[in-house]
Amino acid sequence: MSKNYDEILNRLEDSYGDWFNGKFEIPKMTKNLYPYDKMFSPININRVKVKNRIVMAPMGNICMADETGRPSKDMIAYFEERAKGGVGLITTGLIPVSMDIDNSLTEKGDLSIFPRIDRSRTVFAGWRDLSAACHAHGATVFIQLTPGMGRVGNPQCLVTKHKMPVSASWNPNFYMDKVPCKRLSDRDITKIIKNTGQAAVDAKEAKLDGVYLHGHEGYLMEQLTNTAFNRRKIGKYSDWQRFGIDAVKKIRERCGKDFPIMYRIDLSLVLNITYKDKMNSVKSLKKFRNERTAEQTLDYMKNLVKAGVDIFDVDLGCYDNWWLPHPPASMPSGCFLEISELVKKYFEEENILSNAGQKVPVVAVGKLGYPDLAEQALRDEKCDMVMLGRPLLADAHFANKAYQGDVKSIIPCIGCQEGCINEFIEGGHPQCAVNPRTGFEIDIQREVPKSSISKKVAVVGAGPAGIKAAITLSQRGHIVDLFEKNKSVGGMLIPGSKAKIKYELQNYLTYLEDSLEKEGNLKLHLNTEITLKELKSKDYDVVMVSTGADQVTPPIKGINQSHVVNAIDVLVNPDLVKKAKKIVVIGGGVVGFETGYYLHYELNKEVEIVEMAPYFMNHTCTANRGHLLHYAEKAGIILHNCTSVREIHKNTVEGSKNVSDSVPNPYNTWQPIMPENVEVPFSKPIKQDNKQVQLNADMVVLATGIRSNNDLFYNCIKENVAKEIYNIGDSRQPGRVFEAVKSANRKALSI
Repeated sequence: MSKNYDEILNRLEDSYGDWFNGKFEIPKMTKNLYPYDKMFSPININRVKVKNRIVMAPMGNICMADETGRPSKDMIAYFEERAKGGVGLITTGLIPVSMDIDNSLTEKGDLSIFPRIDRSRTVFAGWRDLSAACHAHGATVFIQLTPGMGRVGNPQCLVTKHKMPVSASWNPNFYMDKVPCKRLSDRDITKIIKNTGQAAVDAKEAKLDGVYLHGHEGYLMEQLTNTAFNRRKIGKYSDWQRFGIDAVKKIRERCGKDFPIMYRIDLSLVLNITYKDKMNSVKSLKKFRNERTAEQTLDYMKNLVKAGVDIFDVDLGCYDNWWLPHPPASMPSGCFLEISELVKKYFEEENILSNAGQKVPVVAVGKLGYPDLAEQALRDEKCDMVMLGRPLLADAHFANKAYQGDVKSIIPCIGCQEGCINEFIEGGHPQCAVNPRTGFEIDIQREVPKSSISKKVAVVGAGPAGIKAAITLSQRGHIVDLFEKNKSVGGMLIPGSKAKIKYELQNYLTYLEDSLEKEGNLKLHLNTEITLKELKSKDYDVVMVSTGADQVTPPIKGINQSHVVNAIDVLVNPDLVKKAKKIVVIGGGVVGFETGYYLHYELNKEVEIVEMAPYFMNHTCTANRGHLLHYAEKAGIILHNCTSVREIHKNTVEGSKNVSDSVPNPYNTWQPIMPENVEVPFSKPIKQDNKQVQLNADMVVLATGIRSNNDLFYNCIKENVAKEIYNIGDSRQPGRVFEAVKSANRKALSI
């Protein structure tokens, strides 16, 4: 890697921890650059003209096809809704072409979570219906083809089918590093190339407009085309560029010169820059030290264009530093614009043209779901198109709203990745925390249906569940009173959005406030703690209780001292810790960890975080927790897992810590936490070797969980205050925005 590229990548990787300190701007849903002339100008990709510069990213269509692999009506409706919403180019989620070679792609009985186009003519009807549905609304559709998952696929095939996962060379599986992935034979690789050509021509016959090769993030195509994973010494595919180039040539051979080919690539895995000395000491990373350099990637891209690629999108990273290719809430918006600009300039300097004689468009990715930000990137020629994934799940009509200048009504993505990524990892299908229609477009209509009877409804508590319920009820035609005991709406969103890394949650809170103002059937009562007696006297037909949850105070000796405060209170009023220098945070869930991050990066405190469980932020998306863990370690935030607190003293916290070597490394970001329902072969139990520890602290911050505040709900039932009484949000069960919004919307639609 040249010094210049090395400097750029090092600087970018280093900036992603404290990016909010002047290195990146914090965007808002403004329309300062409206009208968005550049975003809504057409562009040619080979012989296909795309109506605007907005690309829907391949946001997994996992578990959205029927058991044959044919796109289901739900999957078709999911993509059609984005086409209705004005997207220029839609790309599907990944569609494997190597089901009979990559054992991780299928389960027992030849079932798969992925849609298929390789199986038989049985599946073709679904693809033809999908393309027709999207074309009806003027969208262009590319199918994303993948040679497979390889080392990042499900290793359970070893247990369920007694077959090994595969890779370019003998590589450890990402999810279970003790499971080896066997080296593919040249014969199998050649078959994958043949399958790729067949899938592409089948897609063309199904009236899809182009193919999109999945060559980034450490999937099988990258495993074969990156020296980090491909360490073959003999055979034709020891040339790490050959597989990708041969696959593109095969598509050209089968589909002709005019059929568009798009390629997804990362300029660099950034593994050596991310992990530095750990690349020599961590067993599962050691093999990957010789990663493809940025210079090699650019040369490879040039050769891919010669072979027939028409357009690229480009980012950084892979599964082993997953927060890069899947930038979470805590990452900056526009994080990879410098990368797309670098590639674009390289193509211009080298005068690289496609086989159609055109300049090769470069698509920018990385949290670009703000119209002003996307438009500015296009005007500054940092890219030729902008790719939006999660923003189009949050609001399928992003494009139409931006074109119309109705920016304030765009539902902002909050970057939680709970509905869109974590959901299908844990067994579901793509959804969205802030848009309950995503993945349910057939079940839930865009226009809220009117109720046949208008009812008088009280919603008590204006957190995300209460607000969503109140708005939906109002749109149903009910007369709604929304009561909030505090001076502003938002509930837990208020403290949750205070840290600068939570800027997207702040934007969502602003959206909710604006949405409430639009509802004519809804009256908001702030600073109003309505009583049981008042509820009964107002003769409501329906009472919905959304009173949230209370912070839990564990039975720790010394916990009631004045220097012990709650995390939620600190986020709202940081003056509580103004004089503190060393702070111990008790509780390493999301709230505790984000508070610790905030205390260090924004308030310059020395921070230690204590967690009883083996893992910090368990059940949080791997990308989200990985980003915070990595930059917590770089900042010197000290983490204590498998540690319980016994007593809090004036200047110290006393506890018991398991110091056994079997305790997981709390800073491990190169491996995910496996779901509890997955049996991990070769895993060893955590042994006990507890030692007393004393942590210095002049302030202690509690983040030990919340408990439902449901007294009002049960009292309403007891006193029979209305004919219909419901409990929603945290007052029913503490959860995330994802559960609160989805359940509140469904309940409100039934009234």
